[in-house]
Amino acid sequence: MASLPVYDRTGAEVGRYEIDPAQIAPKISKQLLHDAVVMYLANRRQGTAKTKPRNEVAGSTRKLYRQKGTGNARVGSARAPHRRGGGHAKAIRPRSYYYRLPKKAIRAATRMAIASKIGSGQVVVIDKLDFAAPKTKDFAAMLKALNLNAMSTLVATSQTDSNAYRSGRNIPGVTVSPVSDLNALIVLQPKKMLVTKAALDWLKSQTAGAA
Repeated sequence: MASLPVYDRTGAEVGRYEIDPAQIAPKISKQLLHDAVVMYLANRRQGTAKTKPRNEVAGSTRKLYRQKGTGNARVGSARAPHRRGGGHAKAIRPRSYYYRLPKKAIRAATRMAIASKIGSGQVVVIDKLDFAAPKTKDFAAMLKALNLNAMSTLVATSQTDSNAYRSGRNIPGVTVSPVSDLNALIVLQPKKMLVTKAALDWLKSQTAGAA
């Protein structure tokens, strides 16, 4: 059981939050986390790389010189792969790198990533994020008060919060996302995770339902 301090926007401690990482993920599989991260990174690849084989390279198909009698090695056209300017012997073609792990594995990896953040002391809990209007200056001041201004931070809210998102989207290294949209890659990439009490309550309710 972990007892996490709860802070307000000024950085003052206003309470404690009790949460058991084992309740979120009974065990943490490094292999599953690795597989999930590789999947997300592979799905980001465009796969648009392309090189030309010999039939697509501009140039004549004429034999450069006769087969015998010149004293040189036999040679084909100027578009042959072994000649400068020729086609690519094993041409790279556009392809899709997209694939998916099973849904249960993806969900388990997300829970494991969050549990590992809690277990390693990389989670900061805030009582609430109440921005009446988008204000990047106020968002940056909050991060500074929580000693999160000099590091990459994931800010997790209980639900979509347009004011919080628009306040933090222009700050380098800061990502704002509702907790329901998190995945293993988003959780593991930043050094710290700032999460609201309501988001943790939602997470605990979902893991309890899954159990």
